[in-house]
Amino acid sequence: MRLASILCLSLFCLAARAADAPFPGKLTQWQGHDRYDFDFNGKAATVVVPKQALPGKPWAWRGEFFGAFANADVELVKRGFHIAYLRVPDLFGAPEAQKLWLPFYSELTGKYGLSKKPALIGMSRGGLYCFNWAAAHPDKVSCIWADAAVCDFKSWPGGKLKNLGKGAGSAGEWQKMLKAYDFKSDAEALAWRGNPVDNLKPIADAKIPVLLVYGDADDVVPHTENSLVIAERYQKLGGPVTTIPKPGIGHHPHGLADPTPIVEFIVKHAK
Repeated sequence: MRLASILCLSLFCLAARAADAPFPGKLTQWQGHDRYDFDFNGKAATVVVPKQALPGKPWAWRGEFFGAFANADVELVKRGFHIAYLRVPDLFGAPEAQKLWLPFYSELTGKYGLSKKPALIGMSRGGLYCFNWAAAHPDKVSCIWADAAVCDFKSWPGGKLKNLGKGAGSAGEWQKMLKAYDFKSDAEALAWRGNPVDNLKPIADAKIPVLLVYGDADDVVPHTENSLVIAERYQKLGGPVTTIPKPGIGHHPHGLADPTPIVEFIVKHAK
């Protein structure tokens, strides 16, 4: 009888908690925090909620790969940040991805009161999403952490910049990228000047702080074709940029074993 009562009470508490949920969808736990997974305009969305949100409800927005190499994300949630992700794979930051991001941003900042300026996490190909969003919406970004980030699709998935690095690219992903951007040929894609490396001025004019973390032995997304190009051009434009190279490290693992420098960077600029 007592067990039945406890079970009923537990079910009642769960039902009450779900009724008061700040976000829709399925409630689970992620690293000890409430995680909500829900459909947003036909796309899978995820929001992790801190136990006690910081004033202003700062948040970090993952461009891609929610949950991968997430020690910095975990620490941010512990410190009061929300973490959000909208799954729009195989779009490589193309205009279609930006169109899908905009209503998600409006929903989180409007209906749910999150900060108007999220921190962006651009891990690997997520760099295309984040830098392109920041260039189009510099008033909607507090800072960018770009980690082994793709900053020029000619580098990856193209593998077309042999003079700068040694990235082999990916033929299959290149074809997906061509489709995402509606390019009719390789030549059209190679002539395009809208990659993050080409479009930093709006971000620099807004003085958005950028943190670049990369392995100097990365042969998938070579830093000489991506992170270092961003660092040099952004600095020349007057943008605040910090670099953390990882000697002898390839494309994986992402992040840092001790994520403190990353977390402190985001906390400083996004609170």
